[in-house]
Amino acid sequence: MIRFGIFILIITGIFSCTNSRNNQITSANKKASIRVDSTEHYRIYIPEKQNAILILFPCFPCDAHNTEQEFNIVDVATLNNIAVLMMNFNAHLWLYEKDKKSLEKQIIDALTRNKIETKNIVIGGFSSGGNVTLLLSEYLKTSSSVLQPKGIFIVDSPIDLLGLYNASVLNVQKDKFKIAQEEAQWVVKTFDLEFGIGDSSLEGYENNSPYLAKTHALKNLSHLNDVNIRLYTEPDTAWWNTNRLTDYANTNAYYIEQLAQDLKDLYGEKYVEFIQTTNRGYRANGTRHPHSWAIVDENELVKWILTL
Repeated sequence: MIRFGIFILIITGIFSCTNSRNNQITSANKKASIRVDSTEHYRIYIPEKQNAILILFPCFPCDAHNTEQEFNIVDVATLNNIAVLMMNFNAHLWLYEKDKKSLEKQIIDALTRNKIETKNIVIGGFSSGGNVTLLLSEYLKTSSSVLQPKGIFIVDSPIDLLGLYNASVLNVQKDKFKIAQEEAQWVVKTFDLEFGIGDSSLEGYENNSPYLAKTHALKNLSHLNDVNIRLYTEPDTAWWNTNRLTDYANTNAYYIEQLAQDLKDLYGEKYVEFIQTTNRGYRANGTRHPHSWAIVDENELVKWILTL
């Protein structure tokens, strides 16, 4: 079992939870009448009327409970007739075909069991959950699945696995941050076995990574032409330098910026939004961290969902 401390890069490290009010949505200053259903795979919050379903994937060692703690989305979403499905699926930076099929079945079972329509689907994920979001959405679009997302979003995700590998090689040498060093060692060892050694194994990375900046590879995101895409990140270079001795070129934000441009070139400005935030990143316990669910403005996200 992977310890919670490992993957600080993915959860709290290099690759690595003030809401605005909007008159066009119902603000979360009261509770909606909702029903809750939980299984080993998910937790779902269901308002009396459902206009959309928001499906969320957690960070690497996290689950639905952690998502609910760190992302204050349930109240404002359900008040605006959006059901929220929080998945427990975690510990994945890439997906095998069996993972995609299993996730599709889990989601269909959850929606069928709770009588949720599938016509307005939005999928999002934080950290490694964003990788899951992208790869699963591509799978759904290329299959005959009843699950066809209208919108997807990622939150500071390590979308370039080769970039993660190269940053980890550097982090192995950093004695100051032992936890990050442990994770870096795991990444290097695991990726060497899974994909091959770094830049000499581009094909392995292109086949599994959501995106590869080095080759501008979008083969795993090439069927999202009619999907609205949001890419959230908070590029606090001062924080990363002080707390991880890391420069911008080795952060999630850097690779997400490259992905945003390549997706815009492929699909056009209309469908792709690159959202950089400032000083929003705080964990639920008050700790400052730019790698957090909290960089997403919940009210503004709900407004976006209602326009899809």
